[in-house]
Parts: sequence; C-alpha cells; structure tokens
Amino acid sequence: MLKVALVNRKRYLNFIEDQPFRNFLQYPSWADLKTEWQWSSELLGWFTQDNQMVGCALVLYRKVPGLNKFLAYIPRGPMIDWFSDIPLEQWFAPLFEHFKQLNVFSVKMDPPLVRRKWYSETIMESVKDFESHGLQDKKITDIRPDKIFNEVEKIQQELGKIGWKQNVGEDSFDTVQPQFVFRLNLQGKTIDQIFAEFHPHWQKKINQAEWEGVEVTLGNEQDIPDFYQLLVETAKLEGSQVRDISYFEKMYETLTTEDPQRLRLYLAKQGGQLLSAALAIHVDGHTWDLYSAKYMKSDPAASYLLRWKMIQDAYVLGDHTFDFRGISTTLNEKDPYYDLLRFKVGFNGEACEFMGEWDYPLIPMLHWAFYMYMKRRG
Repeated sequence: MLKVALVNRKRYLNFIEDQPFRNFLQYPSWADLKTEWQWSSELLGWFTQDNQMVGCALVLYRKVPGLNKFLAYIPRGPMIDWFSDIPLEQWFAPLFEHFKQLNVFSVKMDPPLVRRKWYSETIMESVKDFESHGLQDKKITDIRPDKIFNEVEKIQQELGKIGWKQNVGEDSFDTVQPQFVFRLNLQGKTIDQIFAEFHPHWQKKINQAEWEGVEVTLGNEQDIPDFYQLLVETAKLEGSQVRDISYFEKMYETLTTEDPQRLRLYLAKQGGQLLSAALAIHVDGHTWDLYSAKYMKSDPAASYLLRWKMIQDAYVLGDHTFDFRGISTTLNEKDPYYDLLRFKVGFNGEACEFMGEWDYPLIPMLHWAFYMYMKRRG
C-alpha cells in the first residue's frame, strides 16, 4: 500500500526533475506565486512501505468563505506513474484520506496526459475541405485525430469507476487550464529543419521583420511595466480581462528565484517602439509561451520573429518541446479565437487534447452547492 506525506522543498525538487510529465504548474515556485492571491499550498509525496518516494503533487487550497472547508486543486498533476501496475484507486485512496484531515470538500485536478493529437497539416487540409463543401461551425474535434492514445482513454475510464467526474466544457478555455494546447516538437531536428517546416508565409513574415530592423531582446523586471501596458492594450481590443501588474511582478520574482532560467521576458522592438512581447516559462525539456501581447496598429511580423527567437532559445536549452499553450477548438474564421489557432498552426506543430479536468466530491452536497454557486456567478 502507498502512503501520502508532506515533503520538503529540496526533496520535492529533486524528485520532480526526473518526472516525464513535469511542468511549471507543479513546481514550488508556482505555489509561491499563488500564496499571494489567497491560495495556501502543500508539497506532497507518495511513498512505498520501504519509504521510497514514487510520486509527488503540488496541491493548492482555497478556503470557502464563512466555512472551515477547502477546495483542493492539483494543476496539471499529480506526478504519479499513471501507467504502472498499481491501480489508480491505490494512488488516490491515501490522498483522499490526507485531504479529509484538512477539511477538503472537493478535489480538482487536470492530469498532464495527452489523449489525442492533430498535426498542423491535417488541420489546414481539413479546413480547406470543410470550406470547399460549404460546411460551417466545425471544430478540431470534427477532424479525425492523427494519434489516439488508448492507454489514456483507459485511465479516463478507471477514474470514472472510482468516482472522479470529468468537467466537460464547451471549448478549451472553459476549464481552469486549457484542455487543448499547441506544441512544437523539437526533438531529432536541426534548427534549420525546424524553420524549414514552418509554413512559407510564416518564414516570409520572420524574414520581413528582420529586414525591417525588428530586434528581439530579453528584458528584466524593469521591463515588466512596458510589457504590462502592451498586455492591457491587447486585452482592451480583444475584450478580455488582465490581472493586475503586481501579479506579473511577483511572478518574475518568485519564478526566477527558484531558477534564473525559469522565466524569460521577450521584447520585440523597432526603432524603440515595443511591438510584441511575451513571457516564456521553462523547466528542463519544455518551454511554454505563457503570456503574450502585441501592438495592434503595427504589422504583425514582429510577433512571428519573437516566437522564432523563443523557439531558438528553447532549442539551445535542449528542450524537446516548445509549447504555444491554449487554443480554441473552433474552425470558424469569424471567431477571434480562430486567428489564434491559425497563427500557431503555421509553425507546424501539433494540436494536443489533454484528458481534461476532473472533480472528486469528498462531501457531495457541499461540492454540488459550491459548483452551483460558481455557475451562477458566471
């Protein structure tokens, strides 16, 4: 039988560095950031009877106002051997016992496992085929996947059997973490091969930005206000919300304290004018395009060059994956989310569907009441 116990930061970091599905949301620095915004946290480990550590999880806790009850959230985790011979029930039973002692009424997780993939070429050809037949309101999920991971499908079934409930949204961004992301595989390729596989229009835009004198540099904490101003302007035009600048200042501080390479601020400028900017987050083997913004009144070529610089740096760091993060499933050209998908698809990667967000009600009535309240809140 496995047991769950608290682990110190050093032991946790040593363990997670060897995990194949490690991601920034499961690193202690992410918990350090979230504690500034009313989340508490724990670093947990799974142990065998001979005290060998075989799994870990960063857990965030949010207290319910007016009650001594907590929501537990495991972002893009836990880091367990999902495909081991140990039944999933034996992984989660000791975790639930731990949560019950902390007055947790509901557990949420979004495991780091990809269920299906679609290649860029498949998506682009399917869009053309839909258009030629006059088909509208299609989604990525209407396209036959290039890869289906049956072992992940099996895990989904097993989670359902032990009481986990999948939280199914209408689109990728209806859950806490996007269910669909876009990734570029860097393994086994030279940097010239990676560039050569971009869509010709993307190559042209990158070259155009270089010809026009756009320069991409790395910023530091002093550049956060300029990045933030561009982010606010982008959000206004898109009709979206953006966090307060203090969130990004704290993010830079906490993540770079854990590892100087964990967070990098990219700035694309032309003649002193900031045209595009992005925050990239890195753990060994993987870089994510976390937040990005662009000057809407300029030609978008700078954004193409900025991503190319980010990809080059990820390659130099030895990463196997550059992650463009969330995409919508819509293939409707009139939907603003489709422009985001089209931009990412041109870099010739893969649309990846995670197995999704799952909830486990430890106190079913309170779980139901809480989620009804959240639903009414909008």
